[in-house]
Amino acid sequence: MAKPEPSMDLWLEEAKKSEHADQCGMFLVHNGIVRSTAKAQVRKGEDKPPVAQVDFSYDAKGVEEAIADALTWDGIYYVKVWLNEGVLDVGQSIMYVMIGGDIRPRVVDALTKLVGHIKNDLVVEREIYVE
Repeated sequence: MAKPEPSMDLWLEEAKKSEHADQCGMFLVHNGIVRSTAKAQVRKGEDKPPVAQVDFSYDAKGVEEAIADALTWDGIYYVKVWLNEGVLDVGQSIMYVMIGGDIRPRVVDALTKLVGHIKNDLVVEREIYVE
């Protein structure tokens, strides 16, 4: 069963009050959602049926370690991650990742790196196709 989604307004309010907020020149948020186009079709051009749902799980300890690691990167002062779980329908959120840091290039790169690590190494996504 899917979890209730967090409020980005509340996350941003919390981030702006965090210990190192005065060092953050920007915050970026990634919201990954279940799409109807199969991953193999989007990434490799393979012919696949439409996705109806995704069975989603993750390594919670690995995510906590990834957050701690991201906070050691140059210019990164705030990281928050929420991951859903269970069988998710098209349009439902898979994850939210917020990164705060000093300058745009570092924050953009950090968001890309952290989301990539989570997606490539810490989650299991099994697409369930429309029959």
